[in-house]
Amino acid sequence: MEWTAPAIVLESRPLGEGGAVISLLTEEHGRHAGMARGGASRAQTPVWLPGNLVEARWMARLSDQLGHLSGELVHPTAALAMDDPLALALLSSACAVAAEALPEREPHPAAFRALVPILAHLGRGAEEVLPDLVHWEVLLLAELGYGLDLARCAVTGEAEGLTHVSPKSGRAVRAEVAAPYADRMLPLPPFMRDPSRPSGPKDWSDALRLTGHFLARDAFGSHHRPMPAAREALADRVAALAEAGEKAA
Repeated sequence: MEWTAPAIVLESRPLGEGGAVISLLTEEHGRHAGMARGGASRAQTPVWLPGNLVEARWMARLSDQLGHLSGELVHPTAALAMDDPLALALLSSACAVAAEALPEREPHPAAFRALVPILAHLGRGAEEVLPDLVHWEVLLLAELGYGLDLARCAVTGEAEGLTHVSPKSGRAVRAEVAAPYADRMLPLPPFMRDPSRPSGPKDWSDALRLTGHFLARDAFGSHHRPMPAAREALADRVAALAEAGEKAA
């Protein structure tokens, strides 16, 4: 058994004398692991950093074996994010969520295709791709069978004036419907429905709180697993950024 494919490195764990078990995300093969001989060596460690885009080759005698991985670095996402704490937090969160939420060897091509440009453009700054990360998390929830309905009000059926999302149903509602329960509703930032709308730290924080609620409850909670610490760290960092912006204003 053998395949070669573009891949995103999700995680790397040392194994034995200089080896490493690498978890990748590919378009055709989904989340897929393999053992890289020398993967923890000084020469190969930079290749297998989480978030990097690589050209990977996997080989095994039988399809259900762990198999062996080799790879060539295509884009050094991790190195480009190293000096930007917010970019590094975003990178760590995306990789951790994908590694822990996606079933092993189950193809989710849409999730792969949407994550690649986020990582490819991360070097320009986390602020530029944070809205895309939120949309990726919405897509991931849908891929896992927990899609949100942000198109129309759950009560009136109208498509305009949607301001909140029900934490129970994951459906959007208009302002007047949400008003009596506003303290229990999740704010719906405008950019989540219209990517062309401008957004800032407060919008990103509200959006991460929204997607985080459903990730924690459905993608992870339904399997009795906690939210990845890296995802919580990103939400905390963006919330602090939003709070600092409000104080400055």
